[in-house]
Amino acid sequence: MDPIQDAVTFFESQEPGEELSYTEVAKRYNINRVTLARRHQGVQTTRAAAKVNKQKLSHEQEIELVEYIEGLTQRALPPTR
Repeated sequence: MDPIQDAVTFFESQEPGEELSYTEVAKRYNINRVTLARRHQGVQTTRAAAKVNKQKLSHEQEIELVEYIEGLTQRALPPTR
């Protein structure tokens, strides 16, 4: 895991009564405090998660579309929009 995810996991594993600041945890894991706070609060996601969220089609839909186009190509039909 990356250090930010380790810090978020550590932050979430603390008991409800324990008071930890983002600054303390960020210093412990040597990461940016603002990034830690945003990730913990759900405002910011990882780049991989952001990429998945921006995709227009799911992975299964992409596979189905490719199979459909290949089927049209085998029958010598042009793929439509």
